[in-house]
Amino acid sequence: MPIINKLIEIETEPKINIYNITPKIQDFLASTSIKNGQILVFSRHTTTALAINENKVRLLENIKMFLQKLAPESDRYLHNDLHLRDVPEDEPINAHSHLMAMMLTTSEIIPIVDGKLALGTWQSVLFFELDGPRKRTVFVQISGE
Repeated sequence: MPIINKLIEIETEPKINIYNITPKIQDFLASTSIKNGQILVFSRHTTTALAINENKVRLLENIKMFLQKLAPESDRYLHNDLHLRDVPEDEPINAHSHLMAMMLTTSEIIPIVDGKLALGTWQSVLFFELDGPRKRTVFVQISGE
């Protein structure tokens, strides 16, 4: 059974942003001969995440507001005491971003059926930037036949 890997690169905007990466994943799948199997999508950063949900502007705004309520940037966090940690000079104050990421997930597995992602009608693969702007990568692995 072949296994094919790819990195998807994303240049993100400041703060919390959500990106629909479904078209990039579909394009990668279309470039292969895999007709049935599965695709793993994995976020490679501790202040990013993934989810499968609707890609609707108003819902995405609701999700951002919900995450900000869970871990407000203005709260006091031990992780932000940079003077007590051995960190690079450009270390961001981002404990809230790490906590938000923990409320989501780092990976999704999607079935492939007849050469297509077996997503539901309204489902999209969403990439969450929680500490932008940054250059990010998402690891995608297709396996099947």
